[in-house]
Amino acid sequence: MQDSFVHKGKRKILVEYLRNRIGISDENVLSAMSEVPRHLFIESIFEDFAYEDRAFPILAHQTISHPSTVAEQSELLKVKPGEKVLEIGTGCGYQTAVLMAMKAHVYTVERQKDLFDFSKKKLRELHLFPKFQSFGDGFAGLPTFAPFDKIIVTCGASTLPTELLKQLNIGGIMVIPLGPTDEQVLYRFTKVGPTEFEKEEFGAYKFVPMLGNTNQ
Repeated sequence: MQDSFVHKGKRKILVEYLRNRIGISDENVLSAMSEVPRHLFIESIFEDFAYEDRAFPILAHQTISHPSTVAEQSELLKVKPGEKVLEIGTGCGYQTAVLMAMKAHVYTVERQKDLFDFSKKKLRELHLFPKFQSFGDGFAGLPTFAPFDKIIVTCGASTLPTELLKQLNIGGIMVIPLGPTDEQVLYRFTKVGPTEFEKEEFGAYKFVPMLGNTNQ
């Protein structure tokens, strides 16, 4: 599969939809969404629909998030170029690629071996090299590389993973969906002191569940 003028045209339409219908205003996010070829991260049978605001099945019974969800989570992170971002749930690598297009230094963890292998191969094919890509338990984060400026969790957690909050810089932000499997609420935590956080709520979403340990 190539990235053709047709795909680029569809991305332009998607970006206008994200801007005008979803209300995404961060130009860094919109620029990244227009740059990253989403169709290359999903099965070819879905290629014609890759730039519609839809989720698709990927390996290991997981899904690639709606483009609007990727854009909203990315905007809530307030990423600045050069910041250290920890991503929990690499998935197929699409969100990783968007963060890298936003000039973040990305450290990413995936617990499903099939997805870890797929995303590593796919990102390499696109000449994208995260600072660190790990097969492991997202609940533990990456303490070796902490602290991080930003943390993004791309799967729904039933309880707040406090270990991740510890790995944030003061002033750092974590965006995470929390709640039961059928419906989570998207939250943004801002670390305002060593153990103090401001919490904001951004509505209901559906994410695949965040699971502990790893799956070979």
